[in-house]
Amino acid sequence: MSTRVRHATPEDAATIVRLVRALAEFEREPPESVRLTEADVLRDGFGDQPLFEVLIAELDGAAVGFALFFPRYSTWEGRASLHLEDLFVDEAARGHGLGRMLLAALARLAVERGAPRIDLSVLDWNPAREFYHRLGMAHMEQWLPYRMSGEAIERLADGAPAIG
Repeated sequence: MSTRVRHATPEDAATIVRLVRALAEFEREPPESVRLTEADVLRDGFGDQPLFEVLIAELDGAAVGFALFFPRYSTWEGRASLHLEDLFVDEAARGHGLGRMLLAALARLAVERGAPRIDLSVLDWNPAREFYHRLGMAHMEQWLPYRMSGEAIERLADGAPAIG
């Protein structure tokens, strides 16, 4: 079986959406939780100012995995790091080293770009945590993820002063 990792192109928009939906299923989320469309991928990944990049993993020429990432600035480091938003390989394609290949390719990009860190979040039940540990990633036990969304953002924004 042949394997490879490559940069995504605009022609991969539908594949990226399919893989994100497969990731949501793996993460036990309802299908409707993924609102990402091909138009979103084209606009935000391949537009004038891309907000993210994607690496595609192939097995025998078929796209079976992806890593979606973007820069994240660290004031402590004084430079941009990489944030890995999603890493996923279709269940049927696992066991061929594609996840490791995707992360190794991302590490190579980090080195080439002078990025001192690669950050990611992982669900506490995900068995991939051991995989990440074997690769040298550390669980940041003192840092707790927080998120604001939806109505909470709207409520806070309602009381915001004008920016000027």
